[in-house]
Amino acid sequence: MGPLSLPISGCVYLDANAIIYSYELVEPYRTLLEPVWLGAGPHTYDIITSELTLLEVLVGPIKQGNSTLQAGFKRLLLRSTDVRSVSISQPVLERAAQLRATTGLKTPDAIHAAAALIEGCALFVTNDVAFRRVPGLTVTVLRDPSPPDLRPHRRRPPA
Repeated sequence: MGPLSLPISGCVYLDANAIIYSYELVEPYRTLLEPVWLGAGPHTYDIITSELTLLEVLVGPIKQGNSTLQAGFKRLLLRSTDVRSVSISQPVLERAAQLRATTGLKTPDAIHAAAALIEGCALFVTNDVAFRRVPGLTVTVLRDPSPPDLRPHRRRPPA
């Protein structure tokens, strides 16, 4: 894992796992993602995700009965100016259907990829290599093997 190469403008799409790592401070991903949050702004790039992310990030806290974490995710995704959520509109669903048919992505992943493509995102940040099958999507996978000097920092996030 090395530093992320961030665009100077446009938008960066964060998959649900990247939102979870950032908000729940899951290392080593939180540290990798910190520059994304610090660099975003009106004169650089926007951080976006799909409305589907709300569903995905709430599952764990609901299972755990953690209402504080649920409220935090809702605040970040519904009321914060840090992240813009893309609607799951008819064009997104139609593009997702095309992607699902041509790449074999699962439906939720196809929705995320379609939203990013429709929004013209310069970068898609995830921990799922399946997104690399999407033509036209510039994907950074957080868990990619790191240079040898960084290997001791590698570990999987808690399930």
